[in-house]
Amino acid sequence: MLKQKTLFRRIAGVFVALAVGATVSSVAVAAGTAWPQKAVTMVVPFPAGGSSDTIARVLAQPLNDKLGQPFVIDNRPGATGAIGATFVKRAPADGYTLLVASIGVYAVNPFLQKNLAYDPAKDFDLLTVAVRAPNVLVANPNFPAKNLAELVAHMKKNPGKVSFATSGAGSSDHLTAALFWQKSGTDGLHVPYKGGAPAISDLLAGQVDVSFQNLNAVIQHIRTGKLRALAITSDKRSALLPDVPTMAEAGVKDVEVYSWQAVAAPKGLPADVKSRLHGALVSALKEPGMQKKLGEQGFEVVANTPEQFVQFENEELKRWKTVIEQGKITLE
Repeated sequence: MLKQKTLFRRIAGVFVALAVGATVSSVAVAAGTAWPQKAVTMVVPFPAGGSSDTIARVLAQPLNDKLGQPFVIDNRPGATGAIGATFVKRAPADGYTLLVASIGVYAVNPFLQKNLAYDPAKDFDLLTVAVRAPNVLVANPNFPAKNLAELVAHMKKNPGKVSFATSGAGSSDHLTAALFWQKSGTDGLHVPYKGGAPAISDLLAGQVDVSFQNLNAVIQHIRTGKLRALAITSDKRSALLPDVPTMAEAGVKDVEVYSWQAVAAPKGLPADVKSRLHGALVSALKEPGMQKKLGEQGFEVVANTPEQFVQFENEELKRWKTVIEQGKITLE
């Protein structure tokens, strides 16, 4: 009988141990699933040095500080951002792969690239539009037009002859030029480059006449007099260039354009991860030091909600579809 009681005690002890072990294991598993538990990759679908790359790198350290894991930049350029975007679409929706990209990836590529391997409206969980920046219409100082009215008059007298440098077919600066031609009743000569840097370089050298460029990319050249700013595409004048009129002020309406950079993740992100990630992004972007730093570079912090981002993207898709179709714009 004593032996049986001893046996029962031992068996009961085993069950208790197993139960305690199971509880501990459950807690450990729960703790192990708390995001993030490892480095997060921020895919930038463009070469290093551009606006999207700049925003990703500016955000990486604050996100690391807030969430306790490294945020690593992975530049995957090609096909106007489509290669990197497709990579993110195919990544697990676990919060460890993010997309930091621009207007072209989110709102333009579907209308310019045949057989695009991703759908920006369906394949991503949109997190936030991080920043936006207007484009500035800049001219080589030796170009005869000193303001927008003179440029329009010159173009009407010389249709198809004024050269507009862009960072490539279908880029934000190309589409802004196309919109400007449509709204001003003019026609320019499109000169596409493989990126903004070579386009600006040839503009500085006088190889091309004018260009719509992101404010942050040309602000220093304007300040030093190497480029002349004719107008800005924002809805109001920029504090960085208070003497430069908006397009509407200068006589051409409905050419309000912002280039923007936004953050997204593969579709199906867990709700808790999405909420925590969005909170960290917005918190980082709204820090006074961050806003000051970005503002000095020509960026305006947006930091909107996922729902606002969805609505905004739909509006941008409709807008640029119309511009592309009306302008008969292709990548060829």
